[in-house]
Amino acid sequence: MLPSWFELYLGMEQASSAIRTYECQFVPGLLQTPDYARGLIGLGRDDENEVERRVELRMRRGDVLRRPEAPTLWAVIDEAALRRPLGGPALGQAQLTHLIEQAQRPNVQIQIAPFACGAHPAASGSFTILEMANPDLSGVVYMEQLTSAVYLDRRIDVDHYQVVMGRLVAQLPPPEHTAEILASIRGQF
Repeated sequence: MLPSWFELYLGMEQASSAIRTYECQFVPGLLQTPDYARGLIGLGRDDENEVERRVELRMRRGDVLRRPEAPTLWAVIDEAALRRPLGGPALGQAQLTHLIEQAQRPNVQIQIAPFACGAHPAASGSFTILEMANPDLSGVVYMEQLTSAVYLDRRIDVDHYQVVMGRLVAQLPPPEHTAEILASIRGQF
């Protein structure tokens, strides 16, 4: 069901101690509701059984955030991803409510990159930085494409993305304002 390049990511996601992600198109997979995931996955597939299997997998992936030694997740979501219509107003409102709830978890930080912030250091596209729980393993930067993914594991590359993420989160409203921002967007659906 899954391409090998994504199976590799799933294994690293499960082994990580920290996940830092910037998403400019959609809500990060670990934070999606089943209906949002179904709408997104269904965009490129006609087989309903395959869509449902993929939705089930995506929901199981979220269990990583609820296990006893869960990784920390720091997700920065571009406002465009939150306003992009997918499945109607009720689905969008439910997804935003879910994000508000997830942001209350002790191991989850969510920041919004509002349009008002203008251009920012991560404007070139979505990426995820996985930091491994095993200190012998280096971090990895993951960038998904339509039919493949890029994995960067050279220290110089990982460090560069860490700096970009640090600069990005420093110029955005802090996580304490996330619920307020999400509620405002939800009210406009």
